[in-house]
Amino acid sequence: MAHADFDTIAVELSSLGEPADLRALFGNDNPIELEIGCGKGGFLLRMAKACPDRNFFGIEWANQFYKFAADRMARWGMTNVRIMRTDAKHFVIHRLPPACLSALHVYHPDPWPKKRHHKRRMVTPDFMEAAVRVLSSGARLAIQTDHAEYFEQIKTVTAARPELEQIPFDDPSFGTLDERTETNFEVKYMREGRPIHRLALRRL
Repeated sequence: MAHADFDTIAVELSSLGEPADLRALFGNDNPIELEIGCGKGGFLLRMAKACPDRNFFGIEWANQFYKFAADRMARWGMTNVRIMRTDAKHFVIHRLPPACLSALHVYHPDPWPKKRHHKRRMVTPDFMEAAVRVLSSGARLAIQTDHAEYFEQIKTVTAARPELEQIPFDDPSFGTLDERTETNFEVKYMREGRPIHRLALRRL
């Protein structure tokens, strides 16, 4: 049984093999869900507490948030969470093995609004190709953004994958109720009155 201390929860990329063996990280065969851009870990913590029979892996690039989230999980004693600071897009495309995830959560990825920066966006054709590969059969992909133009791109990119079918965004078993994920960004943006765009898909 893993101890829920900071050093167990905070994972170094260099400690993972190629491809990354996520099951070895948790020491069991429970389903694994990945959240990209987990921020301060609010969504992960809520899900990990509600679903002790699942494993939750968070990736966060901002060092301050990464450390905060890992410390938060340790304080709550969450043995079913691991958090890593790395380039999530590169990790999904190049390091994850096939069919290793039961869910992929992508909530409020950086919209990179300037046209010359669009290539830096998370949800692009090469990312979606990898996402389809790493999702197990029946797995869920949920994406949420407050950026309307980016959402149009997301819909176009996901619609190009015949392996995915659209499903209702609301699913309490995956942490969404009344179309709320309750991430830090969602709470902030809804308070500001911004419209939130949501999409959920299932791997066929």
